[in-house]
Amino acid sequence: MARGKLRIYLSAAPGVGKTYAMLSEGHRRAERGTDLVVGFVEDHGRPRTEVMLHGLEAVTRRELTYRDATFTEMDVDAVLARRPAVALVDELAHTNVPGSRNAKRWQDVEELLQAGIDVISAVNIQHLESLGDVVESITGVRQRETVPDEVVRRADQIELVDMSPQALRRRMAHGNIYAPDKVNAALSNYFRPGNLTALRELALLWTADRVDEYLQQYRSEHRIRFTWQARERIVVGLTGGPEGRTLIRRASRMAAKGSGSEVLAVYIARSDGLTSASPKELAVQRTLVEDLGGTFHHVIGEDVPSALLEFARGVNATQIVLGSSRRKAWQYVFGPGAGATVARESGPDLDVHIVTHSEVAKGRGLPLARGARLGRSRILAGWLTGVGGPALLTVLLTVLHDGPGLANDVLLFLFLTVLAALLGGLLPALASAAVGSMLLNFYFTPPKYTLTVQDPKNLVAIVIFFAVAVAVASVVDLAARRTHQAARLRAESEILSYLAGSVLRGETSLEALLERVRETFGMESVALLERESDTAPWTCAGSAAASSAAPTADGESAAGGKTPAPSREGATAGSAGPASGKAPALSCEGALAPGAAAPGARVPLRPEEADVDMPVGDHLALALNGRVLPAEDRRVLAAFAAQAAVVLDRQRLMGEAEQARELAEGNRIRTALLAAVSHDLRTPLAGIKAAVTSLRSDDVAWSDEDEAELLASIEDGADRLDHLVGNLLDMSRLQTGTVTPLIREIDLDEVVPMALGGVPEGSVTLDIPEELPMVAVDPGLLERGVANIVENAVKYSPPGQPVLVAASALGNRVEVRVADRGPGVPDSAKDRIFEPFQRYGDAPRGAGVGLGLAVARGFAEAMGGTLTAEDTPGGGMTMALTLSTAAGRPPAAPDLPAQFTS
Repeated sequence: MARGKLRIYLSAAPGVGKTYAMLSEGHRRAERGTDLVVGFVEDHGRPRTEVMLHGLEAVTRRELTYRDATFTEMDVDAVLARRPAVALVDELAHTNVPGSRNAKRWQDVEELLQAGIDVISAVNIQHLESLGDVVESITGVRQRETVPDEVVRRADQIELVDMSPQALRRRMAHGNIYAPDKVNAALSNYFRPGNLTALRELALLWTADRVDEYLQQYRSEHRIRFTWQARERIVVGLTGGPEGRTLIRRASRMAAKGSGSEVLAVYIARSDGLTSASPKELAVQRTLVEDLGGTFHHVIGEDVPSALLEFARGVNATQIVLGSSRRKAWQYVFGPGAGATVARESGPDLDVHIVTHSEVAKGRGLPLARGARLGRSRILAGWLTGVGGPALLTVLLTVLHDGPGLANDVLLFLFLTVLAALLGGLLPALASAAVGSMLLNFYFTPPKYTLTVQDPKNLVAIVIFFAVAVAVASVVDLAARRTHQAARLRAESEILSYLAGSVLRGETSLEALLERVRETFGMESVALLERESDTAPWTCAGSAAASSAAPTADGESAAGGKTPAPSREGATAGSAGPASGKAPALSCEGALAPGAAAPGARVPLRPEEADVDMPVGDHLALALNGRVLPAEDRRVLAAFAAQAAVVLDRQRLMGEAEQARELAEGNRIRTALLAAVSHDLRTPLAGIKAAVTSLRSDDVAWSDEDEAELLASIEDGADRLDHLVGNLLDMSRLQTGTVTPLIREIDLDEVVPMALGGVPEGSVTLDIPEELPMVAVDPGLLERGVANIVENAVKYSPPGQPVLVAASALGNRVEVRVADRGPGVPDSAKDRIFEPFQRYGDAPRGAGVGLGLAVARGFAEAMGGTLTAEDTPGGGMTMALTLSTAAGRPPAAPDLPAQFTS
């Protein structure tokens, strides 16, 4: 018997509509003639769900008695006996009443599937077993009823029923999900906008993962070997060629598949020059990668594959994206290429992606320039060719009794001289010319085996050979030097172009610039030092240091010679490195911060302590530690130093501008204060003065009732003045930062009722559960803040609509919600109402100076809490005051409707 098929409707939370969608599918199948029954569907008192059950055949439920209570469960035996084609079974994660056929409803469904019956079911994302801890951390509610992930994954079809958090909360407020007495508790706890958004993301990601499994299965069945990968950090190796844009877009698509992925494009300029790199193309690629949310890095290294791998490991990359080589087939004679070398040496910690493009095998344009600053291996090869080559050639030619002749012998020795010049430079070539001329004279010029030359023509030939060899070696060496100079100037121009671009864009911070200096010159640490006068001590304005000290191996220059691949995990003073933000910080005082990874790195505190120092004017200096730079590098370093001074001045100007803005804001507040006080203080004072004047008047004989009324008006005016002055003083304390809360453990029901003394009786409904955990607050600040919030809500609430003050616990926090039924506030103005001297709408004069909510938020933040404004479902505004629970007290589980765990 064929196994039945399982279709599951998945949603993020109760009330989204998965049961409704399941019943709609049941009606569609029944209308098509499918034999369908309802095995178990609970309407939970929702009218629309109940209507959808009409017209569908339902199998009679089985009644069970447990602890003197009667429950109903799905009768599996009855469904099996009925043998329909399709059965509708709701609440897949439900736990059956003890005494049922199976412990879990999903086990009942498995029996139906084994019997060949198709099942349509529904489940919420929070009931998946693997997500239990995640859901509890988000909502504060532990799901007791779960279903194994494998049961859901084995479903033949999973359909996501989605709804925005705002729409679901509106549906809740309209009474379409829970009974009215449960709505407020649900909205303030489980159905908070943040909780619903997080649960929705979980549902979307889990469904997307299931879709990916379907695709993998499809590719396997159709023998499609292409696989998708998504990693956290992807390094794109750029050569400056036209294929770079393709690589950047491909890396961006890969990063988009994983949450929090990062793309880092790096261009490594070789010290001997990479003539096929187009500065214009590099600028376009830089703009592209920044537009796609990535970062662009420019470093210099002698060995491109090694520099790329060191850079990737320095930024903790997990993938490298490279383009297929543009070299022609014959060019592979000189080596496997950078892509193959990187793939071979990447190791198991790095995945290397070689991406094809339209420029494959079309050549690299101009040939690569060859430098004159040769490594030891090149110099050694030149000497071996210049000295050992003529000896081997002599042995080979002596073996041939009938040699090619003296003229051809001279050409062969001349070839070795030119080859020695190409490999090792001038000195090996001169040695080759000298050794070759002596060997020609001794072995191949009559009389042989003597240094005597019998024929003058042969003497002329040897002399000309030596002269030509020396001339060719000199020309080859000069060409190599000129090429090296051009490559160096090219590298310098690229660095200076970057500096000029950063100046024009105004985008480089001082820390980022110092990190760029450190990585460009391969230093351990860099610091910008300044002093106020020639006799004043030096102070550190900013610094950057490597997370692992990595000085260069050969000590070559940064602009033209070898440098190690930079580590972008370098840290800046007081902040993390610019690449990932996770590097340990190294302070300007030269002491490593806790957990730093570079115990050998040291930030110089004075120019005299640095390996390299570059003065900038009279009172600034750029100090570098790590190695001594050659003289030719100081020109580029001077440009960096000048730019650092400009950036430092810009940062200080921005700080001064911020101070000026704060002063202007203070002036605005003072102006608003004077404007408000001019009326709001005079109004109660005028009433008090009028009442006192009347009482003191001898012309009128006041009755006892009149005197009591006048005294009451004096008291009312004094209370208003006291409240106004109290808010002004509180705001002043908040503005000057002198609010020091005295935190202690207290119950909310000891503070909140006291805050309601200033509002009319019957204008507030209080709902503070006794089982709430204690909160860690300053009772005085809390009472003052709650009083301001409640008075503001009562002020705007319409007559006959009392303000609701409710509290609930969620995880390690307690939330006090003050909900009114007033006109509400649009989203664009919700933050503005917490600013000082703000009165929303047409609030009349005398209604306060607009400090109440500003003071309440200030007090809440001083106690480590938050105060936010939300819309009240059905109209109005809700103030949500969130406070921390007292340490050592277990948080209370929120009182949630039963449907949350059913």
